Amino acid sequence: MAVDLDTRIDLYTRVAEETSAGVIKRYSTSFGLASTLLDARMRTHIGNFYALVRLADEVVDGVATEAGVSTAEARVMLDALEADTHRALEVGYSTNLIVHAFAHSARKVGVGPELTTPFFHSMRMDLSETTHTPESFAEYVYGSAEVIGLMCLQAFVEGHDVSPRDKDTMVLGARALGAAFQKVNFLRDLGADAQALGRSYFPDVVVAELDDATKDRLLDDIDADLALSAAALPLLPPGPRRAVSLAHTLFEALARRIRVTPAGVLQTTRISVPTSLKLFLAVGVMLGYVPRSSLSVRKVSHV
Repeated sequence: MAVDLDTRIDLYTRVAEETSAGVIKRYSTSFGLASTLLDARMRTHIGNFYALVRLADEVVDGVATEAGVSTAEARVMLDALEADTHRALEVGYSTNLIVHAFAHSARKVGVGPELTTPFFHSMRMDLSETTHTPESFAEYVYGSAEVIGLMCLQAFVEGHDVSPRDKDTMVLGARALGAAFQKVNFLRDLGADAQALGRSYFPDVVVAELDDATKDRLLDDIDADLALSAAALPLLPPGPRRAVSLAHTLFEALARRIRVTPAGVLQTTRISVPTSLKLFLAVGVMLGYVPRSSLSVRKVSHV
């Protein structure tokens, strides 16, 4: 029995999206849990975005290294992945299921090379940069994290009328939340990044000499990002507002745990939020809690 082209493309896209959904489920309990608060359409978009980000990250940090891929080979692979992504954004198809799913969502919500190009640039920086200046750090965080927040925002406001003023506020909030997430991850993985990858992301911070005063300074910067992002939460549609509130709260809980952990311990221990606390915080968000400031978030995270 013949199958028409539209049906074939629809089937292929569904398989691609199912593949991407498996990536977020297996790689991130925090983002996976938060995404369950989205409707099916938005959840699919976020899963598609996350999967491509994870795929690129594994080229520069994970599977490629463990497989014995050299830095030069990893660069070639990353360049090919970027080229495939940009081609898929143009034509709506890729032989790579994760790239295909990403492009399908990106084309629907208006994500283009203005966001994917800086993302791949930051991924490429991981292949050559082991320390950062304040300028290169800001550049890296924008491409590796803030643009991901902007991609998600495009999915969240799809089909909604948003005033230019509100959109500007949401853009600032999305960038700030992405930056906060990345900086928290840097602190959580401080020891592993330095020992296994030879990287120190924070400018002028020597991992082996990290003290509590420096750690608190870095966390104060993260708290400022979280407070800025919280100000934009009420402007989001209800579904995304709950999901982003949960992600915001989970990462603030992680930041709080890092704050009470001695700086020396961070060099050898990866701090995490227990699953039981994640579920407790999820219930709070489902009952209507929305972070309004860094102070209010801290209060909930302490419960």
